Amino acid sequence: MIVDDGVVVAAWGDVTRKFKCHSMRKSLLSALIGVHVDAGNIDLSKTMKELGIDDYEPSLTLAEKQATVGDLIKARSGIYHEALGENRMMKDMRPARHSHAPGTFWYYNNWDFNALGTIFEQETNTTIFAEFDRRLAQPLQMEDFKVSDCRYVSSNDVGKPFLSQHNYYNFRMSARDLARFGLLLLREGRWQERQIISVEWVRESTASYSQRGIDGGYGYMWWIANSDYQGIPSGAYAASGYGGHTLEILPDLNTVIVFRANTDAIGFQPIQNQDGLVLRVLEAMNR
Repeated sequence: MIVDDGVVVAAWGDVTRKFKCHSMRKSLLSALIGVHVDAGNIDLSKTMKELGIDDYEPSLTLAEKQATVGDLIKARSGIYHEALGENRMMKDMRPARHSHAPGTFWYYNNWDFNALGTIFEQETNTTIFAEFDRRLAQPLQMEDFKVSDCRYVSSNDVGKPFLSQHNYYNFRMSARDLARFGLLLLREGRWQERQIISVEWVRESTASYSQRGIDGGYGYMWWIANSDYQGIPSGAYAASGYGGHTLEILPDLNTVIVFRANTDAIGFQPIQNQDGLVLRVLEAMNR
């Protein structure tokens, strides 16, 4: 689905069908956290110790508990406890416990992302999916989103009752609803006459705080293009999930692109090189 200057210029496949968002969930939560940072309910400077955040044995050390909410949202916590939703590569690449101090090292860390869900619900006295519905889905007039489609996965659900205290949360959404969310970010948090997320949060959360190599950086649970790379313009940012699920926001082109993949299918094979798909779309638009 391609939205150019607020207009759907191309769409194919069933854009109403809902799929798991996989790791796109993190960018959705980032926006929701921003609403509550703006409201004063969440403080990015608070530490795990101050918030009473811990985990099953081996529990967090005093040093690990110095990690802040801001460290977690940047994936720089230095907390390398086991986490729900890790694939084999994430487990293999996870640094050793206590190998990096909080705030000093970027690692794509499901512990950080899951613990942020716990912190969000603790600090706001809400639930992630109901609050997403109230704060974002309803104001954006999303057509397909339902709280009942979304799921938490606990350690008990995967048969490992003491793996982690922090649940894996997963949204299930359609391409056209994700396009509305992307358009909200493209418009710096404004929808019609209402400022739903502050301009400051949109800019802060989509800035880069970690260099991941030649292909870009990482913001507040957003993938960031730091410079033009393989045709993706600088300033673009994306939510990305297993299998090819992508929400690409291209401010310089005033464009939002959504890719979905049928990760529900038995024997599904992940789509490779999402950036290459985006590049082909951009080339077609330029023609």
